[in-house]
Amino acid sequence: MKIFSGNSNPKLARAICDSIGVELGRCTVSAFPDGETFVKIEENVRGEDVFVVQSTSPPTNHNLMEMFIMMDALRRASANRITAVLPFYGYARQDRKDQPRVPITAKLVANLLVASGANRILTMDLHAQQIQGFFDIPVDHLYAAPVMYNYLKQKGLPNLVVVSPDVGGIKMAYAYAQVLGAELAIVAKRRKSAHEVESMAVIGNVRNKNVLLVDDLTETAGTLTAAATLLRQRGARQILACVSHAILNKTGIERLKNSCIDELITTDSVCRPVIRGVNITTLSVAGLLGEAIKRIANNLSVNSLFEFRGGRTS
Repeated sequence: MKIFSGNSNPKLARAICDSIGVELGRCTVSAFPDGETFVKIEENVRGEDVFVVQSTSPPTNHNLMEMFIMMDALRRASANRITAVLPFYGYARQDRKDQPRVPITAKLVANLLVASGANRILTMDLHAQQIQGFFDIPVDHLYAAPVMYNYLKQKGLPNLVVVSPDVGGIKMAYAYAQVLGAELAIVAKRRKSAHEVESMAVIGNVRNKNVLLVDDLTETAGTLTAAATLLRQRGARQILACVSHAILNKTGIERLKNSCIDELITTDSVCRPVIRGVNITTLSVAGLLGEAIKRIANNLSVNSLFEFRGGRTS
């Protein structure tokens, strides 16, 4: 078994290797003056079970291209099996035709991963679970919820309500509410544009309660901050947001700085610079991904990684 990393999140790749006691594979991933990506695998991989760790976070297209080229190099170097490890799967929001003459880019990326040499996919908290069906190769879909749950349990928040910031996240919110023994509420929203949302109503009681907003990803933080504002107006006390993938562009950072969210809990699935002025707690998923990699390499079941405190996360 060998693990290699692109340039999107080398810190996470090293942490994964440390968690299972293997060395990170040596490779050169650089660019020509015209921007073309160059990859050279610096060690023998013939007949090896190889894992390539690469989050498709911004710059998304560049990181995807790095991964395609790395897997092509590994395939041509006679690796036995190549597993694409995508802690964050980009383009997942483009998973259907909701307008005329638009692509289904999540399916296109799936095709490109397979064409580049991937024999298996390991990913975490897909935006839509049906994306697993876009692949004709095995997909292991992990959840960050066990890592989040351990942290939230230590905080011991009393009088807690788990809130889904939109109708599409009800299933995730329900799973959190079950394991935390909390109540459930929903914020109904209307999207004005790709960058702006308007929260409309709260279904459930949040007055004088501690609130946990849960979502799979945030970039502009429009959904989270609009929901938090409405919840505070409805009498919520402490407001926490739990998000698996916090990509956070400049707009998102400014919105969080000016929002009433007391703490943003997220993971290291994507690499972020230090953000000042926002209370962000970053939990590591290296142990979770490392355990999955070890089990895949040894042909063992990964089913137990989908469970925590005796109940499945979905």
